[in-house]
Amino acid sequence: MAPRAVTGNELGPTLGLYSHGMVAPAGEIVVVAGQVGMDAAGRLVGPSDAVAQTTQAFANIDAVLRAAGSRMRDVVRFQTFLTHASDLDAFMKARREVFAGYYPDGAYPPNTILVVSRLVRPELLVEIEAMAVKPAKAATARVRTKGRPSARASGRRQPSRNRR
Repeated sequence: MAPRAVTGNELGPTLGLYSHGMVAPAGEIVVVAGQVGMDAAGRLVGPSDAVAQTTQAFANIDAVLRAAGSRMRDVVRFQTFLTHASDLDAFMKARREVFAGYYPDGAYPPNTILVVSRLVRPELLVEIEAMAVKPAKAATARVRTKGRPSARASGRRQPSRNRR
């Protein structure tokens, strides 16, 4: 079961592609560190281009989620940092394009957007954090960490902590 969007009767429509809240089924929480417009080779995608950097940041979030056995539909919260208020329209454009594939039913996760003075590197325009709840059924799947399977997945025995 995927998270579902919620809103109270006292609230009006949202101001964009987000929901006022989300309810998620029980499962494991997946926290994704802020992702930026850097590709897998560590190169900046789209210098001075907030659309390209936003698109790459969402692709990076998707990659982290998949590595954790989760998916974009499991996201219950985004937090976005922009270095220029003037990039808000570019961010919204990229999000509309990306979200059409990830959220075709229009049930978007909540998103808070903050304008900050800078990110870790001055050429970065956008950073996006995510939090997802992996459904309990998927939560039992084995997760690879740092390119290596877990000891359980590889068949190695775990050392006993109760030896006397």
